[in-house]
Amino acid sequence: MFRSLRRALCAAAAALLLMLAGVGAQTVHADPVDATDRAAAPGAGYWHTSGRQMLDAAGQPVRIAGINWFGFETANYTPHGLWARDYKSMIDQMKSLGYNTIRLPYSDDLFKSGTIPNSIDFSGGKNADLQGLGSLQIMDRIVTYAGQGGLKVVLDRHRPDAAGQSALWYTSAVPESTWIANLKALATRYRGNSTVIGIDLHNEPHDPACWGCGDTTRDWRLAAQRAGNAVLSVNPELLIFVEGVQTFNGVSGWWGGNLMGVAQYPVQLDVPNRVVYSAHDYATSVAQQSWFSDPTFPANMPGIWDKYWGYIFKQNIAPVWVGEFGTTLQSTIDQKWLAALVSYLRPTSTYGADSVSWTFWSWNPNSGDTGGILKDDWTTVDTVKDGYLASVKAPGFPSGGGDPGDPGDPGGGTAACTAAYTVSSDWGGGFNAEVKVTNSGTTALKSWKVTWTWPGTQKVTSMWNASYTQSGSTVTAANADHNGALAVGGSASFGFGGAPGGGGAPAVSCTAT
Repeated sequence: MFRSLRRALCAAAAALLLMLAGVGAQTVHADPVDATDRAAAPGAGYWHTSGRQMLDAAGQPVRIAGINWFGFETANYTPHGLWARDYKSMIDQMKSLGYNTIRLPYSDDLFKSGTIPNSIDFSGGKNADLQGLGSLQIMDRIVTYAGQGGLKVVLDRHRPDAAGQSALWYTSAVPESTWIANLKALATRYRGNSTVIGIDLHNEPHDPACWGCGDTTRDWRLAAQRAGNAVLSVNPELLIFVEGVQTFNGVSGWWGGNLMGVAQYPVQLDVPNRVVYSAHDYATSVAQQSWFSDPTFPANMPGIWDKYWGYIFKQNIAPVWVGEFGTTLQSTIDQKWLAALVSYLRPTSTYGADSVSWTFWSWNPNSGDTGGILKDDWTTVDTVKDGYLASVKAPGFPSGGGDPGDPGDPGGGTAACTAAYTVSSDWGGGFNAEVKVTNSGTTALKSWKVTWTWPGTQKVTSMWNASYTQSGSTVTAANADHNGALAVGGSASFGFGGAPGGGGAPAVSCTAT
């Protein structure tokens, strides 16, 4: 994407937004079910590639269906939004919405001794365990908590410094040697922690960067090979995510979005089955492109994507990950573009993990030309935008970054779940609430349902990440396709709006089905 048109970032958070208070959590154990209902969740351990698929340590195909959470790459030196909320609640909400991976942009400023994270709210116990930490230590805490919740993390070297995006992977102030040294430092830091599945080597190379031209000062493909091999020399388990360039053989596209050169000049690393190619794609809220005014739009878009990066997937060359795509969704053109792109990425219900992976831009509402999944209060979900992504979301992964060979519970065990109901906001005429479901048994779950009865006249007005029926004041909510399978200790969440408000939190029961 064109960074000069991008984000009105909060270089320093001006004010702390009020966190919407949660109330009333209830938990109830479920009845056991037969152990034959066990389902080993994919995604454990480190990943590798085979053709166009990413596979987990057990050889099961996996799909990244994630979100970008930026801020480490800015002068705040920490993810944005911590001036409004606790980081754990943010990650919990990402998971509850069905995102299974976080892409964390950073800059090389994080490795400088004078870098101090700022604009974090510690009031009311928020972010308490981040007090006094440096930026890399905060990254550690985020990685740890994400892994405990079954999310994976891709680290994205977004910028050489907080001042802005660079066309090439180096600048006069941050030479290639520094770039590679810092990549190796991160690879070493998270060695043995399979929550971090890989590193995106540099964000959005663009003109004068080239692919396959042979000029070592401009050839991004050669630089990616040097950096990728350096990373793998200290942590050979990582995936190496390589973005495209802007122009190849006179054909230009989005920054980082042109992977046409892969066909002739593939990235070749010392460790096989580690390369994932990454494209970026955007809508008119970021910039105009010729294809948006084509009279056949949006029917022309699959051909555009095929040309720039989709052929890599279709020809079984390597996995493709759309590391960034986003829009304010204000114009009809952008709405049609997003619907077409989501369809092109291949619905999970039809294709499973034999699909294009993705991380949406962005979680943050303060991305100037796209907005985010969250609205400006850093809490409320843009359910329309999030809804576009529902068909390409995918199951989460086993919690923790531990033993990649653990096949799960070997047999027997008891299936059980608990549910916790939390009111996140209540304005009298209506309310929003979230229910967190946790596998409290000793065997993996395939699905679950939650039931509660309101004491008043409340009705569900909308629900996300679950389906529901309501009979009188009793509501039964069942998991969505992407969040039914839960490893032991794993959890998933769904949210809903209702009316009227003032109902508080009823007792809830959870049944493993």
